[in-house]
Amino acid sequence: MAGSSAEMDPDIARRLFFEGATLVILGVPEGSEFGIDLNSWEVGPRFRGVKMVPPGLHFIHYSVKRQGGAPGETGPRSGIFFFLEQRDIHLLQWDAQGEEMVPSPQEEADNLREQLPSMDPFLGPYPYESMRQWVSLTSHITKEAMLKLQPACGTMCSFPEVLPTEKMTHTEDRAKHNLPRYDTVCQNYKEGMSRLPHMKQKEGTEIRFSIIPDKMYPKNATPSEITQHSMDLSYALGQLIDEFYPEKPLDILAELQFAFVCFLLGNVYEGFEQWKKLLNLLCRAETYSLQHSDLYSELISVLYYQLAQVPKDFFIDIVSQNNFLTSTLQVLFSFLCSQSTNKDLKKKATRFQAHLTKKFQWDFEEETVDCSPVVVQLPEGWESEKIDQNAIPEGNSETVLPS
Repeated sequence: MAGSSAEMDPDIARRLFFEGATLVILGVPEGSEFGIDLNSWEVGPRFRGVKMVPPGLHFIHYSVKRQGGAPGETGPRSGIFFFLEQRDIHLLQWDAQGEEMVPSPQEEADNLREQLPSMDPFLGPYPYESMRQWVSLTSHITKEAMLKLQPACGTMCSFPEVLPTEKMTHTEDRAKHNLPRYDTVCQNYKEGMSRLPHMKQKEGTEIRFSIIPDKMYPKNATPSEITQHSMDLSYALGQLIDEFYPEKPLDILAELQFAFVCFLLGNVYEGFEQWKKLLNLLCRAETYSLQHSDLYSELISVLYYQLAQVPKDFFIDIVSQNNFLTSTLQVLFSFLCSQSTNKDLKKKATRFQAHLTKKFQWDFEEETVDCSPVVVQLPEGWESEKIDQNAIPEGNSETVLPS
């Protein structure tokens, strides 16, 4: 494990040596990739863990070296969040069969305290120079938020284990679902897909993200209300916060940061998808932003540090070449930079918009594809004659909205 890229201040080093936490990690195969927070290294023969870790939230991530693989080839990445106190000792043992790090009982870890001086040459110092960036990326994630969001098993995997919802091992099992026999010739792609077993993620391995509302509008909403709530997502955002963060709305930013770290460092695609969904809600909730300026001021700070970690073309769709983030933030700036916004928040939003324009050359003035009409399905029970005939064609149960 290579040393830090910069020399640590002697006073800080001395303080962390006595007050910092220690992660003792035994048995990791040589050549594997190991990282903590924003740092990663290739594991050498003397590696036994990390010392002088500042108290607080940390994320370790690792990829085991494949037996018989090419040089530098590793398996899927896994990650574990920790919340460390001063002088904590955490012991993890490598499980070769499961190819994962398994936390040992705290009693075993405490018994290592007297052995730490002899282990010191085998412990790499925490790269303190990256600490400021790490804290900026995780400033809202408390210990309670970490425990609420992380999987019950404690470990996040970029390729989590999945299991079939039904065994389907016998012909009669497939017959119950009107599925063809496995030994018959496949006629088309659709039939081929139907023969694949339905899979679900192994229970206990799921990240416990909040559930985004299926509908952006309340039950029994009128067509005009559907239009309103589809353009301004304040209702949907309020529903999510009331259900998952009723006591402290700002905790939604902890989930936004948690999801981003899971993707950025853990390679968990589910984290990226949740980040996009949460950001879409937050950036399209104009009414909510006027009522919660503190939340949106913090949102700008969160996005500032997150976008500092990604390249310019990171958010561009490979197929459509559209940048979802540009269009999403364009909506956010359209109301945060308006006259109705809190003066301080407006100033912060204007400066953030200018920063993104300069750094990424994103044009927030150009009309995007999001300005094209969006088809919204009306609730059941609404017949075409109940709807303004000037708004939609006769016999159509859908209404067209600007996004």
